[in-house]
Amino acid sequence: MLPNYDFCKAEFGKYGLELTETQYKKLDIYAEFLVEYNDNVNLTAITDPVDILHKHFIDSILILKYADIPLNSSLIDVGTGAGFPSVPIKIYRDDIKLTLLDSLNKRITFLQLLCEKLDISADFVHGRAEDIAKDSDYRECFDFSCARAVANMSVLSEYCLPFVKVGGSFIAMKGPTEDISAAENAVKLLGGNVSRETNYELEDEQRKIVIVNKISQTPTKYPRNSGQIKKKSL
Repeated sequence: MLPNYDFCKAEFGKYGLELTETQYKKLDIYAEFLVEYNDNVNLTAITDPVDILHKHFIDSILILKYADIPLNSSLIDVGTGAGFPSVPIKIYRDDIKLTLLDSLNKRITFLQLLCEKLDISADFVHGRAEDIAKDSDYRECFDFSCARAVANMSVLSEYCLPFVKVGGSFIAMKGPTEDISAAENAVKLLGGNVSRETNYELEDEQRKIVIVNKISQTPTKYPRNSGQIKKKSL
């Protein structure tokens, strides 16, 4: 499914990333299963092998270049969809303790089958982020949360920061044009502080990674229900 190993290794190298044959084989299985399963469940609009390599796999793994994730850290991927960015990260860094959260059970089923095929361990949670974040089994239990989503930074922070321990971080993958400073008030209310914005280029497309450090506990009233969040962001 993916282009050959030498091509993929060279593409990873363009971004300062290494790629072992073992990692390549797992990414190849991932790509093939993603496209096959996509015929029945809408998971991605990206099905070209080279585009999958760049826009799903390399883009996801670049988080490890721009965010310092220590050994054996716990990571929850909020609204993970088809597993991006966290499953490629897990393939690249198997020490990470991964939790995959999505509101659609069809996607959770795909992810369970995928991780079985890839022989990687993960916890799977079916539910809405604003509900699961109220559960003491998940609230402020993770070293890191991450999301690759179109919602603005204020909304994303309300969904994702409640999962993060004080001392941990929320990692957001964003488009290049969003003014992150507009979310500073929301981030502060939720116990966070924007510590870094990194702009980078992926195959001539501009991207941004934002890291929010968790410096104090999130007040118990957050996250609000989805209707309130959609009606008025913080």
